[in-house]
Amino acid sequence: MFTLRKPYRLLSVLVGMALCPAASYGQASALPNKPVYFIVPTAAAGASDLVGRIIAPKLSEALRQNVIVDNRPGANGVIGSEYVARAVADGSVLAVGNSGTHAVNATLYKNPTYDPVRDFAAISEIVFSSLVLVANPKVRANTIKELIAEARRAPGKLNIAIGGATGEIAGNMIKLQANIELNNILYRGGAPAVVAVVSDESQLLLTLYSNIAALIDAGKLKPIGVTGSRRDAQLPNVPTLAESGLDGYQVEFWVGILAPAKTPTATVQALSREIVRIANMPEVKERFVTAGYEVVASTPEQFAERVRRDTEKYRKIILETGMQQN
Repeated sequence: MFTLRKPYRLLSVLVGMALCPAASYGQASALPNKPVYFIVPTAAAGASDLVGRIIAPKLSEALRQNVIVDNRPGANGVIGSEYVARAVADGSVLAVGNSGTHAVNATLYKNPTYDPVRDFAAISEIVFSSLVLVANPKVRANTIKELIAEARRAPGKLNIAIGGATGEIAGNMIKLQANIELNNILYRGGAPAVVAVVSDESQLLLTLYSNIAALIDAGKLKPIGVTGSRRDAQLPNVPTLAESGLDGYQVEFWVGILAPAKTPTATVQALSREIVRIANMPEVKERFVTAGYEVVASTPEQFAERVRRDTEKYRKIILETGMQQN
């Protein structure tokens, strides 16, 4: 039987380490050596669930460990997010959070059970999307300037359907910046809110394009503007609200991966490198773009700044418009 002498065995080990998916021995040693749980604090089929289920199989291959997507919905994402905030901080329990669970909730509730900045270590923002402001076709306005003028002519006549906290914040920001009166009508989720606007029970809605693409194509809803810092690639002819007259306006829905706060920095960095590599794979990018999202794949530092910035921005809106709940 042929055997390698020690120097050649050492060379073989070093070559194997260089070819390892984790890139280096140091990085591999920082990665979890047991099954990893992606805690999704929302129900299946939502944006956070999509991110978890696309990233998990690829990360499983890289870690040579099972990566399990565990949906723990409830209380607007509080249940699942709090679970991760209190979990073992070794990289084996991660949150697939979003701008609602990890920016809005910090102020939406008077006594939040977790802090998105203090209780979590950001790993990477994976995707984001603008919201689209749409109207029932019976609304005469076709631009944000025309909508503001119509709202001023008849204060309180227009209803804006609310299916979630991010949409409510986006609508309240419009009201504050434009100094107009719109009636917030709350619905039990995004789907009932869409139905309400199609039926003209409410006239306006802010939601993800992927939720209403078919209705826009069918002419049952008309787009007024998008809430991001630039135009949506899927709606290139629809201007941003900022370029249409609401200077500085920006609301974006994002999804990212976070760990408990005390997770070692080496583990956070190693996980981030693997997850960023996966998010940038052409086949992974294509799935996210097809679903209506733009891939970010940011560093931990960039994502931490996004969480901090949006938490502060939304805190002002929530307090100023009386959105806060007990």
